[in-house]
Formats: sequence, C-alpha cells, structure tokens
Amino acid sequence: MDLFSGAIRWMKTNVPLLRILALLLFPLGTVFGAESRSPPPPGMVLIPGGEFMMGSNAEFAFANEKPAHRVSVAPFFLDVHPVTNAEFAKFVAATGYKTVAERSVDWEELKKQLPPGTPKPPDDALQPGALVFRATPGPVDLRDMSQWWEWTPGASWKHPEGPGSSIAGRENHPVVQVAWEDAQAYAKWAGKRLPTEAEWEFAARGGLEGRRYAWGDEENPGGKFFLNRWTGSFPYRNDSSDGFAGTSPVGTFPANGYGLFDRGGNVWNWCSDLYRADTFAARAGDQKVCCDPKGPLTASGEKPMPGDPSPPTVPGAERRVMKGGSFLCHPSYCESYRPSARRGTPPDTGSSHAGFRCARDPVSKP
Repeated sequence: MDLFSGAIRWMKTNVPLLRILALLLFPLGTVFGAESRSPPPPGMVLIPGGEFMMGSNAEFAFANEKPAHRVSVAPFFLDVHPVTNAEFAKFVAATGYKTVAERSVDWEELKKQLPPGTPKPPDDALQPGALVFRATPGPVDLRDMSQWWEWTPGASWKHPEGPGSSIAGRENHPVVQVAWEDAQAYAKWAGKRLPTEAEWEFAARGGLEGRRYAWGDEENPGGKFFLNRWTGSFPYRNDSSDGFAGTSPVGTFPANGYGLFDRGGNVWNWCSDLYRADTFAARAGDQKVCCDPKGPLTASGEKPMPGDPSPPTVPGAERRVMKGGSFLCHPSYCESYRPSARRGTPPDTGSSHAGFRCARDPVSKP
C-alpha cells in the first residue's frame, strides 16, 4: 500500500516528465505494427474489405454467375457514386481528351469483333458515334438486342442520345457513352483506378451476405423503389413508376450499408477485369478462398455458356466486366441490378447506359 501511494505521489509531481515520455515513446507504436490508413479522399468511402460469397447459386441467377465461391478483398476506397457529367467535363477541360465515341471508327479494330469475312461498311457508317437506346413500337423478340440498340453517328458523352441532345440540366447525372478506355483515362487523371469485379460486388453488397439485392431479398420493400430501372413493359413502354424514364441524378435512391449510391440500376459500371463467362466455373475446383482476384489473364479459350446475358462477340474477342445493371434493366429481360449479376462488353463500346466509378488503394500511415 505504501509503495502504491508513493507511486501515485511521484506521478502527480512529475506530470510534465510523463507527457514528454509519452511523446517520445508514441512513434514506437509503429515498430510493433500499429498503423492507420489515410482518410477517404473527397467523394470516396473506405470499403473495409473482408471475405464474402461471390456470385450466386440461386435459380434466378445467370450461368455466368455460378458457382458461388468464397473471395476476400483488401480494404480500398470507392467513389460514393458513379462519375457524373460535371466531373467528366472537368477532366475533358483539363486534358482535352476525346472519348472513343468522338473518334472515327478504326475498321481494322472493329473487324476483330466481327465474324471473319464481314465486308467493310460504307465510310459514312464509320463516323464517330455510339450505341443509343431506342424504344420499340411494341413487343419484340428479347433475344435480338438490335431491335432497341441503334448505332448513332454524333452520339457521345456530350450528346447521349445523338445530335440535338445535350447534358444541360443533367450535370449531376452519371456520364454515359464512355468506353472502357475512357474510364481508364479518367481514373488515371484522377489518381485512381477502376475497381476489380470482386471489389465492386463486395462493395455493392454493403455487408449483406448472399442477398438477392444490395438492400435485401425484396425488390420494393414497403412499396418503395431502391433503384432506377425500367418499369412497365420492356423495351417499348416505360411508365416511370420509379420517377425516371432515363438516367437519374446520382444519390437519388437510398445508399447501401457502406454509404454507396447507385450500386444497382441507373448505369452499368465498368470494372478492370477481362470478362469470360466461365470465370467462376474455372475457380470452382479450388476450395481455397480466392484472395483479391483480378480476373482472367486472357479471353481466349473461353467456354461459351447458354444464356450468357452479354452481347455476343467473336470467340476470343476482348470484353471487360460491367456490373450493376442500368435504367434499362427489367425483370422480364434481365435482373442485372443484382450484386452478383455480370456481363462482358467490348472495351471500345459506349452506350446510353454505360458509366463507371473509381477506386483507390488506401495509403498506410505510421
């Protein structure tokens, strides 16, 4: 007791010395592994990382989502919402960048995506442009996407629906008509990168394991919409029950558990991975947890899967993963606003519903 009392008296009389010792010893915490990560950059949130079940074995899932398998991802930062028209405009103003849709079509590159022997189209068909969605007059065969997609010269991020359209009043909407190459260029300029497919799906789930949607198993709980998707009869009548017939301003619908908006619906998001329909099937034989997968190394040798929702291409042609679905998704056609849903798209293709968001690795600080 006397020893304890003496120690207390010594501490009270040597407070300044103790403070100095604390300051001197604080850095030693790094020697023993104590560290903290940099705070999220503006407009981004820290995704904590962890292990989860990627893909889905559910009956409603497409073949390219199966089998579900264990994956772990390291912590990373992710944009709170897709890149907007206003944000992309700053990039273009700073760099003078021209998107793929604003450049003349390179026939030598285009024919790599087409069956051998396809004749070269007229020069006027190779003018700058992109794919624009056009509602059909009535019901059509949903297996034929050419019924509602139209190559439109002059369509670009500044003119999403073609000449005569503009982004005026849509500054806070996600940028569209961007190809994978455009998304990569923006990310590099911003000091970021595109997320991997695994990162995107982990983040979209918001901490909910194995749920059908990012917010649970019921699509419209309490009759409330949690995303912007096609409502009505696809692809000829959109009744706008969710409030929108096209894209919606970012952040319109509720955020998920990680504070992310538009993690389903509104616009598809480009990911960094090469796409193969059989990616998950190739992982099936490995019972170990797959750590930070970056996707297949090559598209060659891909095993075709019946019912693959991705646009058809020549076997072996490069495609990149897109996640999240868009305002054009409808349960009768596709339910790709589910976190596990995935599709592959040629990296040089922009369209009315193709956007992206960026990721960044956290920097550890002592």
